[in-house]
Amino acid sequence: MVKLYEWDTAKHLKNEAEIKEYLKVVLTDGNPELIKVALGNAARAFGILAISRKTGLNRSGLYHSLCKDGDPRLSTVTKVAGFLGYKLVFVPQKKQKLNPQTA
Repeated sequence: MVKLYEWDTAKHLKNEAEIKEYLKVVLTDGNPELIKVALGNAARAFGILAISRKTGLNRSGLYHSLCKDGDPRLSTVTKVAGFLGYKLVFVPQKKQKLNPQTA
């Protein structure tokens, strides 16, 4: 009989360098769902309680907003990213003219 275990990425991120490399790969992809899950994994690897104390965010709220089915607020994302050593920036994807009247 084969016993299967659910994979928990946070348990396999052993140090800050591994967490940063993991986030680098996920953030490069740009998929918002993957970014949310990756921030949750990184937060759990660092310790939700530590992040909660440092950012002032509710511990339980962090778990719920950064889980697979969560929907974090932008303020939560920026605070967690800041704790992890990142900041949210907007970079143009390509040159294009925007016409506010037709957007």
